[in-house]
Amino acid sequence: MNKLVECIPNFSVSKEIDADVFQALVDAGGSYPGVTLLDVQTDGSHNRCVFTMVGAPEKIEEAVIGLTKLAAEKIDMTKHQGQHPRMGATDVIPFVPALNMTLDECIDLSKRVAERVWNELSIPVFLYEDSASREERRNLATVRKGEFEGMPEKLLEEDWAPDFGERKIHPTAGITAVGARMPLVAFNVNLDTSDVEIAKKIAKAIRASGGGFKYCKALGIMLEDRNIAQVSMNMVNYEGTPLYYAFEMIRTLADRYGARIIGSEVVGLLPAKALIDCAEHYLKIEDFDCLNQVMEYHLISKAE
Repeated sequence: MNKLVECIPNFSVSKEIDADVFQALVDAGGSYPGVTLLDVQTDGSHNRCVFTMVGAPEKIEEAVIGLTKLAAEKIDMTKHQGQHPRMGATDVIPFVPALNMTLDECIDLSKRVAERVWNELSIPVFLYEDSASREERRNLATVRKGEFEGMPEKLLEEDWAPDFGERKIHPTAGITAVGARMPLVAFNVNLDTSDVEIAKKIAKAIRASGGGFKYCKALGIMLEDRNIAQVSMNMVNYEGTPLYYAFEMIRTLADRYGARIIGSEVVGLLPAKALIDCAEHYLKIEDFDCLNQVMEYHLISKAE
């Protein structure tokens, strides 16, 4: 049975700041046999780029090791500046189950890659999310706190020895976080109001840290170009907290504040099932079998 894994490595470089290094990574990312580079996002203010790659586990493993090596050779973190938190040339490497892959298999893959990053490249590694060695290391923001500049001191703290490597960063490539997680869906809901405080109140109510949905991270922001408020979310487990859970709660809370939803958006790629689950919910389909009743899924299963 064919297996596919998604990998979304984040590199501390952007097309806008260093086009040559950015292009070298893009060219390399598209050159690995058996690996498809689906998407590349770059942002100058963050000075960061994000690759979305899919392939067989063993092919993805070789590709991400190669890219991490290239990033270490090309990116000097002592000279890097950007608005987004970062601690390494290859800042984070998440693995996500795609086709016929389990989360446990992705965890095993992440640990294999993490060990190789240290053994072959001398870059220390933290494990995070579902690969984390301790509960307090699950959250990437906690792991990355201190960033590149503060990491040498952090690594000397009793509780912050790397999972792989010594208690000191690579002098120019820093340190990398590697982990496995369920697919993350970047899902935003737009409101017919210019009062960003409404979006902020809604975001606080629905996010996990505010007592809301377990797998929802949310912020209220202003879309200046449209003069509307937005509830911006990362749904970190769309099966544990379906998109329609968040959508309906936002609808209810917006009504309380005299606002309404005027649209939503998905940023980047997402699993088809995240939207199929919404269709099943809103259409009230009874006894629905996604694998056998969705044509594309059915064809894939027959092909195997």
